[in-house]
Amino acid sequence: MAGEGPASSAAAGLLDGSLLLLRRWRASGGGGELLLRGAWDAVRAGAVAPALAAASGACLAMSAALLAEAVFMAAASLARRRPERRYSADPLGACDGEDQESGLLGYPMVLVQIPMYNEREVYKLSIAAACGLSWPSERLIVQVLDDSTDPTVKDLVELECKFWAKKGKNVKYEVRNNRRGYKAGALKEGMLHAYVQQCDFLAVFDADFQPEADFLIRTIPYLARNPQIALVQARWEFVNPNECLMTRIQKMTLDYHFKVEQEAGSSTFAFFGFNGTAGVWRISAIKEAGGWDDRTTVEDMDLAVRAGLKGWKFVYVGDVKVKSELPSS
Repeated sequence: MAGEGPASSAAAGLLDGSLLLLRRWRASGGGGELLLRGAWDAVRAGAVAPALAAASGACLAMSAALLAEAVFMAAASLARRRPERRYSADPLGACDGEDQESGLLGYPMVLVQIPMYNEREVYKLSIAAACGLSWPSERLIVQVLDDSTDPTVKDLVELECKFWAKKGKNVKYEVRNNRRGYKAGALKEGMLHAYVQQCDFLAVFDADFQPEADFLIRTIPYLARNPQIALVQARWEFVNPNECLMTRIQKMTLDYHFKVEQEAGSSTFAFFGFNGTAGVWRISAIKEAGGWDDRTTVEDMDLAVRAGLKGWKFVYVGDVKVKSELPSS
């Protein structure tokens, strides 16, 4: 018949053989077990074995692809082009000659978002680190997004925000009446406040991350001086890597991720997945990409992909490290 190939012919032959064995088994009355075993052997030889062989071949092909990818990323990370050589990253300042042209007034307005959820142990450290950033107070807004369900923790976080506000820091304590979208929902709602509209860039830190005072000084210039860049991602540094076997394994895995995967993506394609924290975004890029999506639990990668599809570039700055704590249980 026209259109029949070798596969269809083999299947038809296998079916005919199985039917013949079944007829013999019915006619024999005895010896049925032997005929049934013969039928199974025929099916195994004609269908199961080829399927397993094809699956093995596919696994080998995927393993080879993964190996090639790992070798490529390792080579790219070893031969990396330092970001300061690829992009302009001169320090900003009040006497910056580009102020009038760029409209950034030397130091652009920066919003720092800190999403929290019952962070009794670390809330003071993260808020203090954000308020201690070396940036003009009138050009920096620290937004604490508290989704805590423990009223005691909420009171403590609010008191800490008031403490820093009395010291002259522009701290905004924001709460919601629901936890829709979890972290992504909190980030999304935080962007809706009127005072955010005056900000040019957004830095995101999880509650257990403590940036060094010069974090913005070392990252914002990449965004301010290179209009094609949407994201600057810093490296994570761990305060408890040797606490137990679990933290040691996590450190090795994350060190590989940053040193190889993020480095390779940044230096070769100017694209990689946002790590969800210790990064600075251009707010106009976030808006162009559609903003935070609270329907997903991988809001960091989701936003990075959408921004990348819009043509925005990302840069990973491995020399800038942000302290964090690894989970030990």
